[in-house]
Amino acid sequence: MSQLLSRALVSINWLSEALKTQTGPALRVLDASFYYPAIRNGRKEYEEQHIPGALYFDIDECKDQGSPYEVMLPSESSFAKYVGNLGINNDSHVVIYDADHLGMYYAPRAWWMFKVFGHDKVSVLDGGFRNWLKKGLPVTSEKTEVKPETYRAVLNPSRVKKFEDIERNISSKEFQLVDSRSHGRYTGTEPEPGEGIYPGHILGSLNLPFTEFLTEEGFEKSPDEIQQLFKAKGIDLSKPLTITCRRGVTACQLAMASFILGKEDTAIYDGSWFEWFQRAKAEHKVSQWKSEK
Repeated sequence: MSQLLSRALVSINWLSEALKTQTGPALRVLDASFYYPAIRNGRKEYEEQHIPGALYFDIDECKDQGSPYEVMLPSESSFAKYVGNLGINNDSHVVIYDADHLGMYYAPRAWWMFKVFGHDKVSVLDGGFRNWLKKGLPVTSEKTEVKPETYRAVLNPSRVKKFEDIERNISSKEFQLVDSRSHGRYTGTEPEPGEGIYPGHILGSLNLPFTEFLTEEGFEKSPDEIQQLFKAKGIDLSKPLTITCRRGVTACQLAMASFILGKEDTAIYDGSWFEWFQRAKAEHKVSQWKSEK
């Protein structure tokens, strides 16, 4: 099983072979492409071409629709209903990919959602759709019809941090906090996408951009390289770790990277900078941004 690169990743060759032998709920492939700002339309692109048998996992639909923040986790029952309708049950091996040019951008968020709701058999396609196409593997525009399955979701609250947890941590320092956005957005020297929010970071957080974990070709770097990245920032994987970003999407790349190294308890601050910007005290927001205040 060398092509199961880790329990978090499967190779393109592995998936290509598995699709020939595993059918129905045993193996479900999901396209989680979603773009913000909406420079591309993930669902439309999925309808035009996707891996045969894949279904579309809409991150913007499978979220807490009542939250004022951007992409918050849905309730257990909402998640269970959403994935059950995709023909997934608790025994399914779910493989997730996206079509971002980086190779893997949104897929780790969907991976983390399954993890946080107690699903163990979930993997990200290493290299993503970009490399599937590069290998000349089959794609289709055919709609995949599935029978709904019964799915039971149980949230693991220890893997999700709330605003109050982060606020308390500023003085208690119960866990290390790492921001996965680019250095410029972390320091506040390059703009945040979207209206009404300037860049910057949570007081006391370290910066380790998620792009550092990906090769130029769009694959995950080796476990040794991943280990080095954390080590170079002084992050101790034997201690509690929480990741933040803008809205809890790219943070999941670091959760996945730490999982590859055997750390399964990394948490995500779901509201991330978008919530923090709106709710935190001014002295808990660090930014070099020169805005018209």
